[in-house]
Amino acid sequence: MSNLKIGFIGLGNMGAPMAANLAAAGHIVTGFDVAGTTAKGVATAADIAGAATGADVVITMLPNGSILRQVAAEAITHMTPGALFIDCSTVDVESARNTAEAAENADLLAVDAPVSGGIGGASAGTLTFMAGGSVDGFARAAPLFEIMGQKAVHCGEAGAGQAAKICNNMILGATMIATCEAFALADKLGLDRQKMFDVVSTSSGYSWSMNAYCPAPGIGPQSPADNGYSPGFAAELMVKDLGLSQQAAELVDADTPMGARALELYTQFVEDEDGKGQDFSAMLPRFAARGRS
Repeated sequence: MSNLKIGFIGLGNMGAPMAANLAAAGHIVTGFDVAGTTAKGVATAADIAGAATGADVVITMLPNGSILRQVAAEAITHMTPGALFIDCSTVDVESARNTAEAAENADLLAVDAPVSGGIGGASAGTLTFMAGGSVDGFARAAPLFEIMGQKAVHCGEAGAGQAAKICNNMILGATMIATCEAFALADKLGLDRQKMFDVVSTSSGYSWSMNAYCPAPGIGPQSPADNGYSPGFAAELMVKDLGLSQQAAELVDADTPMGARALELYTQFVEDEDGKGQDFSAMLPRFAARGRS
């Protein structure tokens, strides 16, 4: 798998370090981003065609499903039959399936592989990939996932990776709100935050939000709370992912009241309470400053 020619489209906060890690591993990476951003060790293409033409693999990391469909439609026309298209964006399931179908119609392999791990995981190469697509497509993509991440799970056919990401982040959004609520309640009950953490982190309230990404500054492992809630995962991105979960739930008639309420609270936080640009764990100071209403 050394010296593959890889086109990487979308060199934002996540895409740039992912592309840089692929280049550092010895692959020939050419990147394109509409904003003109670049990545270490990555050649710059003038447009989508320049990144996709002649590539063994094209990887995309884009903001939403609409943009993915547009970019994929153009990139696919310039790719060589037998090449591999990997989308690492977090998008709606239908956009993932539409992209996979378009790729397969062009005799390409396609994998939808959204990630978990945030900007830190992208830089460190410790992301988790949730992949959908054929067995052959996943097998081709797996060595690249090993460079960019620490774990990759083949979740099923096209769209399954997005389904897994949507469900995961619905849990994450709801549990972070519950964790922040509990800390705010503990404060008002006079319970020391460290004692709260010591109990909950080793009891039935254990969760990733508490144990690995504690929203209380100075408590638990280093987290965005210790850096003024500068985002590792921005609150507006949580709004996006929770919105995708509710869109999917509506399509399949699933009852998800906790996910729906989490979306309402994060939307209010971002749009009306200066939450935009803050980490999603900044819900703690939000709850701490409020009374019961």
